[in-house]
Amino acid sequence: MTPRGESVNEEMRQRSRRRLMRATVELVDQHGYSATTLADIAEQAGLARGLVSYYFEGKRLLMQAATHRFMHLELTAALAELPTGASAQCRLATAIDAVLQLALDHPRVMRSHLALILDPDVGDFVQDPEQRQLGAILRDLLAGWGAEDPIAEHAVLRSALMGGCIGLLLPGAQTPLPPIRADLFARYSLPWELGRPPQPQAPSRPHWAPPDSTAR
Repeated sequence: MTPRGESVNEEMRQRSRRRLMRATVELVDQHGYSATTLADIAEQAGLARGLVSYYFEGKRLLMQAATHRFMHLELTAALAELPTGASAQCRLATAIDAVLQLALDHPRVMRSHLALILDPDVGDFVQDPEQRQLGAILRDLLAGWGAEDPIAEHAVLRSALMGGCIGLLLPGAQTPLPPIRADLFARYSLPWELGRPPQPQAPSRPHWAPPDSTAR
């Protein structure tokens, strides 16, 4: 039998990693992060348990990579649905809407992801290959939009999107989608009607702006 070439082996490795990441998102979406074990993930992916540890240094890093992959796949799919020649504003609006919708459609996944990357006791934020791919998409969108420094602006957008998702997902104190979206769209001077607006008109700011802390 002819030995497999390195390119074939590498494709098999990448395929196994993708199966593990997909299984992680599926199981966490259904059962939550704490109730999902590495053995569950391996079984869901149809792979040996030992391969999980071979490809990922622990459950946290697997979850981080899996969520980043999930996000960049959803962003890519949403952007692919736009007509050829869609404006840079339309593309950025679509990306913002896609991320916010992920929080609404997959709250267990996004809550778990945010909790892990914000907890300093479990380790630092790791820029894995999936995160770098997600970042590349957002930086490209920001460059097209006109950002003078897409790298610096990406850090700002990433923080704003995380804040928006936290607002949508904060247990017992969720903020509705329209004001969060309105704030993000105002930040980038995006017309409300671009992307996938949750209602025909933007909310009027006096109805949702934080109260004036100086008022007594």
